[in-house]
This record gives sequence, structure tokens and C-alpha cells, in this order.
Amino acid sequence: MNHLPQAWGRPRDDVYGSYNPTYLPQSHGGTQQPITHTQSPVVTGTSVIAIKFSTGVVIAADNLASYGSLARFTDVKRLKPFNRKAVVGFGGDVSDMQYLDRLLNSLDVEENYAVGSGRDASGELEHVLMSAKNLHTYLSKVMYKRRTDFNPLWNALLVAGLDEKNVPFLASADLLGTTFSAPTLATGFGAHLAQPILRKVVPDEEASKALDRATAVKVVQDCMKVLFYRDARSMNEYSIAVIDEKGVELKQNEKLENQSWDFADRIKGYGTQTV
Repeated sequence: MNHLPQAWGRPRDDVYGSYNPTYLPQSHGGTQQPITHTQSPVVTGTSVIAIKFSTGVVIAADNLASYGSLARFTDVKRLKPFNRKAVVGFGGDVSDMQYLDRLLNSLDVEENYAVGSGRDASGELEHVLMSAKNLHTYLSKVMYKRRTDFNPLWNALLVAGLDEKNVPFLASADLLGTTFSAPTLATGFGAHLAQPILRKVVPDEEASKALDRATAVKVVQDCMKVLFYRDARSMNEYSIAVIDEKGVELKQNEKLENQSWDFADRIKGYGTQTV
């Protein structure tokens, strides 16, 4: 069997003569090579979790990027503030995250140069910030476009912040461009380990409107503790952001206090023990 992709699905050279390969793109060195796309992520980040409260949203992600099963990079910040009203949390491939970060930086520059149509109290033209809802729509279209090109960005995104009316907003977008909105969201193993904890506190949209900021931060911290102990691709240093009407409060080097594996040798079945 000929394993070269350009040979698939066409007549054999020894029967019908050689095929004209000029349609194939030129690679370095002048030889004909097919277009190839990333088929799987390499360096990846794990869970991103978020919860809405009465006046805003709390979102968190740990600072680890794994090379396969190796905890390789321990200072990768996966929460990216866009403006005073939105933060994007990235799970999945880190290189694709960096591409999206550059894309959002260029978008932010364009937004900052644009002038809004509103006027402030003094009558001066007022700059209107892009809301988290609009940012989520933009990112979902980017993800869907790359998917239709058969070259997806291998990420799971959470967009947290405020919409045009300063109402808390939280939604996700994945590598297929699929979108979903809920009062609590999580990606990766967080969807299995953290979501039950989050939904116990906020079972529906009405419950999120009664939740205060301190409780929301506490439940997210508890979820990060669970993920550290139960997710093998997680670590005890994480970033957490709170977005409300005052803006974005981002802490990128939070650490779970007094968390260690000192208790492990007292668990039956751990290591070499005489029972």
C-alpha cells in the first residue's frame, strides 16, 4: 500500500501513467508535500472552572502545562483578561492558546482605537468596551471557522465577565465551535470532579443571583483543592479572577495552603506496607 496521502483515491501510476502533482503545495526545498494539520494536542493545560454570583463571575485554572503525562511547565497562566469586563480561561493545547491570545491582543488594540457611539455625562464621546457576551460570540466563530477548515484549535474556552447591561455572563466554546451557557461551567476533568460541587451550591440561575462573592470564591478554591488531589494533570498553584462592576481582580500565583501528600503513607494500599 502506498502510504503517501497524495496517492490515495486515484489511479495507479503503473496502470494509467503518472499523475500531475502540480496541485500540491510547495514545501521547503522545492519538493511536493501535502498540507498537514495538527491532529492532537502536545503540551496541554487541564481544567478551567467558573461560577456566577450575584454581581459577577469567579473563574480559576491551575498554572500547569503537561507534556503528555509529564508535568513539564509549572508557570503557564491560562486566564487571559481581555478588558475590564471579560476574562478568557483556556484548557487544552498551549500553543493554540498562545495563538488565540495574540489574536485577542490584536482585537483589543482595534477596540481601543475605535470610538463608541455613546456620550458620557459631560457630552464627550465615550469608548464602549466589548462585553463578555460579544467576545464569546467572536471566539465561537473563530473556533467554528477553524473546525470547518479541518484545522481546529484544540482548546476548550470559558468566557466569564459582564454583558452589555453589566449582568454576569458565563459561556463555553470548544474546538468544534459548540457553545453552552450555564451558571456553573468547567472543562476537562473539572466537568466530572468540580461540577457536582459547583452545582450543589448553584443548582440554577436563580441560585446564582443570591450567591455572594465570598462564597463563590470559597467554593472555587475548594474545587481547585479537589482537582489537585484527584486530577493527575493538575497542581497546587493556580490563577483566579473575579469579574464584577469594579473590573477584573486577577491573582496568578495563588497556592493551596497546607496541601501535601504527607497523609498518603497512612492509606492502606499506598506503597509497600505490611497490613
